[in-house]
Amino acid sequence: MVQPENPLRVLRSVDVLRRWGTSIAGGYASAAVRRPNATALIDDEGSLTYAELDRRANALARGLAAAGIGAGDGIAVLCRNHRYFVEVTIAADRIGADLIFLNTMFAAPQVSEVCDHERPVAIVYDEEFSETVAAASEGRTAFIAWADGPGSGPTPTLDQLRTGRSTDPLDPPPSPGRIIILTSGTTGTPKGAQREQPSSLAPAASLLDVIPLRARGVTLIAPPLFHSWGMAHLSLALMLGSTIVLQRGFDPKQSLITAARHGAGALVVVPVMLARMVELPADALLGVDLSRLKVIAASGSALPGELALRAMDRFGDTLYNLYGSTEVAWATVAGPADLRAAPGTAGRPPRGTAVRLFDDQDRPVTEVGVTGRIFVGNGLGFEGYTGGQTKQQIAGLMSAGDVGHFDAEGRLFIDGRDDEMIVSGGENVFPREVEDLLSDHPGVSEAAVIGVVDAQWGQRLRAFVVVSGEPGPDEAELQELVRVQLARYKVPREVFFIEQLPRNATGKVLRRELDGN
Repeated sequence: MVQPENPLRVLRSVDVLRRWGTSIAGGYASAAVRRPNATALIDDEGSLTYAELDRRANALARGLAAAGIGAGDGIAVLCRNHRYFVEVTIAADRIGADLIFLNTMFAAPQVSEVCDHERPVAIVYDEEFSETVAAASEGRTAFIAWADGPGSGPTPTLDQLRTGRSTDPLDPPPSPGRIIILTSGTTGTPKGAQREQPSSLAPAASLLDVIPLRARGVTLIAPPLFHSWGMAHLSLALMLGSTIVLQRGFDPKQSLITAARHGAGALVVVPVMLARMVELPADALLGVDLSRLKVIAASGSALPGELALRAMDRFGDTLYNLYGSTEVAWATVAGPADLRAAPGTAGRPPRGTAVRLFDDQDRPVTEVGVTGRIFVGNGLGFEGYTGGQTKQQIAGLMSAGDVGHFDAEGRLFIDGRDDEMIVSGGENVFPREVEDLLSDHPGVSEAAVIGVVDAQWGQRLRAFVVVSGEPGPDEAELQELVRVQLARYKVPREVFFIEQLPRNATGKVLRRELDGN
């Protein structure tokens, strides 16, 4: 991270950080001083240097202020991955406004519901989402980020908003703005999660201790920036002085080609994206040189062990799987060695992170292989949900919402969601282990298992399976697999074969959309 630099620029950048802190606004202002001509961002419109991005954000911040948006006001953002997402993030921070990142897969009613709850004064959106935000934008100031045409409609674009305004540096606002990232909403309505700005770079440094991202490299961020995993890598790339590559849409082949074209040393994905890359035929990547790719960083949902092995067999031992959540940030990281030795593991806590297990009576679980509720502490304080709720805490550690166990080597395994555990005939059953077993079947592409009400047993399991080819396994074969490999009481009573699992934009299965009736 530390390399020879112009001493005067270093001193000026330190002064910028002293005034702005380690926020997004301060980070880009500092980088523009230290390395003004280095490429900060590459997207579908081309590239921007740190200096260009800094000046564009300054002008945009003044445009937002001229529109009546100030410190403490909320700005909802419904955008795909591109320069305007990054620019509005920097600009809002520079005037002390709060940002509420909206999921691009939200339907209009959910956008309205979130906006009614979070109460932003403005909404910034890509033009393709005009109908989605129509109701939510009533009574709010609206701006178009990515315009499909020249932008001559009634709603101004961000480019129009910044035109003619000064690009000079601004003074820091009275208080920093917040970034509110919505929880995934896989089992219910998304909640706004707010987090303290870290007071030092120590938490990020501990993560870099186990995921070997290189300074001044190139990182392709495939997951949405509105998701905590994508936003985390935007921050890490900024800290490392790296170039980020963004694409408005994800295509497995094109993402790998783009990574090769720009010499990316790191590729950020969620597991469903990685699965689609692994499934590409061998001839699809002929002539694509991925020799510079040293890190494939995955998070956002469960990484099946079989997928981890297939990915490393194809792309080399470059895979790093991070387990965490919007609320606790990160908890554990599994590198290639652990993924080879124990496929399916979530890994080990990085330096400075504590992961402990507790039973239902809040007593510590210390025995190897015994399942307990997962609690995490890592110096990244969670301020609670915007509705005032917070997560349960024990001994200064916060609930991750999952249950899991450690093996004899200190590796964590996730057994399922704390709130997804079902009791069937008096037995505790975690759908996750059944899902993992079904997904490992050679004829199964992916699987999801939920609990449903049962008059006799209280609850029972129901499986939803996507086959990988024809002929695929039948219901009886999969039920027998679970009976033999796990237990009779863990056998799904029904197995439904579907074309694809419903997922959100980060690849998590939307269990509320699976039929539990």
